[in-house]
Amino acid sequence: MACGQFGVVLKKLKPYLLVVSLQFGTAGMYIISMVTLNHGMNRFVLIVYRNAAAALFLAPFALVLERTTRPKMTISTFLHIMVLGFLEPIVDQGFTYLGMKYTSASFTSAIMNAVPSVTFVIAVIFRVESVKMKEVRSQAKVIGTLVTFAGAMLMTVYKGPVVDLLWSHKTSSHSSTTTSTDQHWVTGTVFILVGCVAWSCFYVLQSITVKKYPANISLSCLICLVGALQGAVVAVTVERRASAWAVGWDSRLLAPLYSGIIGSGIAYYVQGLVMKTRGPVFVTAFNPLCMIIVSILGSIILAEKLHLGSIIGGVIIVFGLYSVVWGKSKDYCKSSAVPSSPAMKDEAHELPISNGSATNGTKLVIDKNGSDQPSQMQYMTVQK
Repeated sequence: MACGQFGVVLKKLKPYLLVVSLQFGTAGMYIISMVTLNHGMNRFVLIVYRNAAAALFLAPFALVLERTTRPKMTISTFLHIMVLGFLEPIVDQGFTYLGMKYTSASFTSAIMNAVPSVTFVIAVIFRVESVKMKEVRSQAKVIGTLVTFAGAMLMTVYKGPVVDLLWSHKTSSHSSTTTSTDQHWVTGTVFILVGCVAWSCFYVLQSITVKKYPANISLSCLICLVGALQGAVVAVTVERRASAWAVGWDSRLLAPLYSGIIGSGIAYYVQGLVMKTRGPVFVTAFNPLCMIIVSILGSIILAEKLHLGSIIGGVIIVFGLYSVVWGKSKDYCKSSAVPSSPAMKDEAHELPISNGSATNGTKLVIDKNGSDQPSQMQYMTVQK
């Protein structure tokens, strides 16, 4: 009996344990990437190795698990994958790594909380998302987006004094924060915001592509592979030194493997597993935890300076994020409700269970006789 109760409790806690572990894994990726960039590794080379590692990790699972469900490749799908490979691995990761070098890992993770709000704006522009200002949930999403942008702008224009933590004085003599970090803070923030926009565009295009190519692991593997190939062309163009491609038994090897396997491969699976039962809103709601973890680890391991402006701006962004998340949760609940009125049962309806940029959901088709036919329509995000 006790074992049965423990199993029930563990089943309820499983989604929470998975998403918390996911945030710890993502936080580790920020720290390890920052370490290897500080040690002089070229960011384009890191991008190539990271996506190559992710593609190699995902390939066996894609070949085995989706060998019977993988659709045929079309020219339209191929072009979409090429654009996706350029948006996320090249533009997003490239500008994010560059902005991280000019600012800090904790600052970058805080700005990245703005991605859901930026995605909402881009989705509205391309008419993937609808806004009805008379509805409270739409008002919450719009207000949350404006609040998020206000927090990002505050972090850009205002650094404020350094906030001393309990362990700050112990690590201050080994500070890795360079002079260029202070001089190019605004420039670094702009680069990170460019990465945010690219990542948000990736989400919107991915939500369209996955409908044409509903093989999640295969699609993610192909995106990483294309990103690695495109990144190799860019890296060879800007970095001609053979020594820049050398790796050793240090962070130059650990960073690509960790970010590729943990930050991409395992994160894809965990994210999709949780989204399948809890939806995308549940996963997104835990994003600020990554910012807190990175801030703590960054100040201890990297001796990063935590500024007052970053704290205030990060808090504002979190409030904006949860406003957007709340609005999306109401969309999720409304789309999950099955109409029960007799007049509506006379016609066929399609009710999307999950409405998100990259979700794992089910589409319930109800015919005029009232019978239901579930069909899977899966999505998978690329976790940062």
